[in-house]
Amino acid sequence: MSQRQVHLAAHFPGVNNTTVWSDPQSGSNIDFSSFEHFSRAAERGLFDFVFLAEGLRLREHKGEVFDLDTVGRPETVTVLSALSAVTRRLGLVGTLSATFNEPYDLARKLATLDHVSAGRAGWNVVTTNDAFTGENFRRGGYLDRADRYRRAVDFIHAARSMWDSDAGPFDFSSEFFSISGNFPVPSSPQTHPVLFQAGDSPEGRDFACANADAIFTRHSTLEDGKAFYADITERLARFGRSEDDLKVYPGVTFIIGDTHEAAIERSRSVAYQQVSGPGAIAFLERQWGRDLSAYDPNGPLPDIEPDDGSGNLSQGRVQHVKDPRPLIEEWRRLARDKNLSIRDLVVEVSTRHGFVGTADEIAGSMDEYIQERAADGFILIPHLTPGGLDEFVDTVVPALQARGVYRDEYPGGTLRDSMGLPGPTPADQWAAAREASDQPVGK
Repeated sequence: MSQRQVHLAAHFPGVNNTTVWSDPQSGSNIDFSSFEHFSRAAERGLFDFVFLAEGLRLREHKGEVFDLDTVGRPETVTVLSALSAVTRRLGLVGTLSATFNEPYDLARKLATLDHVSAGRAGWNVVTTNDAFTGENFRRGGYLDRADRYRRAVDFIHAARSMWDSDAGPFDFSSEFFSISGNFPVPSSPQTHPVLFQAGDSPEGRDFACANADAIFTRHSTLEDGKAFYADITERLARFGRSEDDLKVYPGVTFIIGDTHEAAIERSRSVAYQQVSGPGAIAFLERQWGRDLSAYDPNGPLPDIEPDDGSGNLSQGRVQHVKDPRPLIEEWRRLARDKNLSIRDLVVEVSTRHGFVGTADEIAGSMDEYIQERAADGFILIPHLTPGGLDEFVDTVVPALQARGVYRDEYPGGTLRDSMGLPGPTPADQWAAAREASDQPVGK
C-alpha cells in the first residue's frame, strides 16, 4: 500500500499570542514585503497554500487597543490579489466573514481572485456573531449565535449559484437573502474557490462536513487528532460525502534544533519570548475580570477572587471559559505544586509548541500523524514574521521528501489540484444533497 502524502500550508500571523514581535528578526505585518517573503518561502517549500486570518476590529483590553498583539490589519483580498502576482502555484486563502459581507460582493471578489491567480483562491468561511465587531458596520448589529450558521449556509448557497451562472443571470431567495441580477464574472478556473471552515463545536463540525472542502483544527496531538479525524469522517457520511471530500489541517507550531536537547531548550526560550511580563498580566486579567497591573509578573498569583460582575475586560476575543473560578483554582494548585510565578504559570498553560526536535524528528512525527489518520496536512504557525518558514523549508521539507511522503513538484495548476480535492459540486446538486441529508445544516 502506498504511503499517504503529507500536505503543508502556512498561516501568516495577524492577531495571536504566537508571534514574537520583539525579536530583532521580526518584521512588519503590514508591509507587503513581509507577505511576499513569507509566501515565496511557502511556495519554495511546495506548500498547498498560505492562509491569512482576518479581524474586522482590533482587539481591545481595558478599553484600549491591545498593542501587545498588533495594531494593524490590512484587508485580506487586496493582499491575496497582490500575492497572486509574485507567486505562481501557491494557494491563496483568506478568512472572510459571512456575517459582515454580502453574497454578491464577496462572490465577485473571490471569483476575480480565482481568475487573476489562475485558480488558486480559497475562502475560510467564518460566522462572526459579536456586537463589538458589529459596531464597525453601518447596521451596527450582529447575529444571534443560533442564526450565524444558517446565514452562512444561505450565503454559501447564494455564492455557489452565482459562480455557476458563468456571467449569467441569477435569482436566489432564502431566509436571509433575496437577490437577483446578472453576475459579471465568467466561470473561474476552479468554478468554486476552495471553501475552508475552522469551527470545533458540534455545529461547526457539521457545518464543515456539509459545506467545506477543508477544515482547520486545533487538535495537534496524535490521539486528539485521530479522534477528531474519525469524528469528521463519520459526520461526512451523514451528508453523503466521503473522507476524500474534506481535508483536515490542524494548525501547528514548530521549533527546530540541531539536537533534540537543543530544540527543547530553544522551545523554552521562545515560550518566554512569547509571554512578556505585561502579556502575562493581561492573560490573567481576562479570567479575573479585574485590573491586575499592580501585581508583579515574577511574583505569585493574585490571592483575590475573580470579579463575577464584569469578567469582560477584553473585547474581540472568544471567551471559551464561562465560569473562570474552577480554572483559577486549577492554576493556583499548579503554581503551588511547581513553584511558578505569574509569568511561569502563563508560559505553562498558554504555550504549546506542537513539533519540537531535529528536522528528521519533526518529519518523522508529521509522517506518523498522516499515516495514522490524525490529519491530512498541517498549517504551520511560525513564531517569526516574515522569515519563520525559511528554516523549516530548508531542513524539514527535504527530510519529508527523503521519506517519500512529500512531493518534489506541484501537481496540476489549481489549489484543488495541490490539495488533492475533487472538482466542485454544482450548486443545484450541492443544495439537493443538503436537503436529502438526515441533518441539513442551516435549517
